[in-house]
Amino acid sequence: MDSKLESTDAKNKLEDLSGVVLKPGENPYHALIDTCHNDAAEIQTLYSTHRVTRNAQQKEKFLTSEFKEVIIDPFLFRLENPKLFPGFADPRNCMVLWARPPEHIMKLASHLQAMLKELAPNRQDPRGSSLMDGCKSNHPLPSERTQIPKKNPSPYEMRTVEPSALRETSFHVRTSANTNPPYPGLWLMPTHRMHLTALEVDHSRTPDEIAALLATLRPSAPALTAWPYAHRARLVKPMLSYDLAAIAVSFLPAAGEEVLSPRPVLPQPDDRASRDDGYTYHHLRRDLFGQVREAGVDIVSRYVVPSAHITLCRFLTQDDHASPEARQRWINKIDEINAWLEREVWDRKDGEFLGEWIVGQERGLDFRVGPLWYGGGRSIMLGEGF
Repeated sequence: MDSKLESTDAKNKLEDLSGVVLKPGENPYHALIDTCHNDAAEIQTLYSTHRVTRNAQQKEKFLTSEFKEVIIDPFLFRLENPKLFPGFADPRNCMVLWARPPEHIMKLASHLQAMLKELAPNRQDPRGSSLMDGCKSNHPLPSERTQIPKKNPSPYEMRTVEPSALRETSFHVRTSANTNPPYPGLWLMPTHRMHLTALEVDHSRTPDEIAALLATLRPSAPALTAWPYAHRARLVKPMLSYDLAAIAVSFLPAAGEEVLSPRPVLPQPDDRASRDDGYTYHHLRRDLFGQVREAGVDIVSRYVVPSAHITLCRFLTQDDHASPEARQRWINKIDEINAWLEREVWDRKDGEFLGEWIVGQERGLDFRVGPLWYGGGRSIMLGEGF
């Protein structure tokens, strides 16, 4: 009997918790901007409402007496353990426009990962490692090549990938008393792969399907990737956002906060030294969506929620969250880190870490295709930075 190898998205849908209602067929980013009267402060408030509300929901899921397990990504599990699953390749090809974090944001993200590792002793090193061969009985190898469903679902619908003979899809990986070394329980996104998805054009496609989209969109690539150079959107107030599958650092669109970022790299004029934040990150997403659609490409994003986040970690086993006490410590640590961020990073110009990010700093948008889920794939074009 065939069983399903599901993306974590199928079990962990990212819902829009801002309260904005979308109209069929419209540019989905217009709706929030209109709801907020094109006001940066109101846009920031809705982004904040989304992430605070979602964190509260996820905290309840971690701490409830009905907790069952964290959500382990079966694709990532296989990719990170080639000895158990030799030859496995992620079949889900995508097309995106990524914003790459500048050096000071990568420094902050790396520090946040180090803080999280303190409560995840069974962590996965960012350089990668493999599970012991003795785990094979718990995770049988796929006997046939993983395939992608041929029929395309409607926009914003979750997709699953059907492999032909995976005998097990539930990932209850636990470390036995005599296991040495321990299973790596927390996968850390390498800093060179970190990204913020400004626009997901399409996902879970075959290489040929992505190639067809690329042929249509390639002429627009220079304008798309360079868009932030003349349309600069600031992100501020980093905070850990989390769920049962992953942990990310999220940001809010700026709304009049003091500018903290270093000046643009010369030679070029600092034409944004004085800014009013009227052009927000949500405006940037709106414009990218509109340009891609005008180029003749239908956009099939998994979500269009008011969120600006970089994934930091994903769970690979249940070990670090197996008991109520461990889960409480995990939540307490996240709350502690978020308090530290607000106290030591927000609005701090002279601190060790800088929490402001102007999209386009150091490099423009990265137009990218391929198996991108965990920072992979290849770049078609990288826009000019400032």
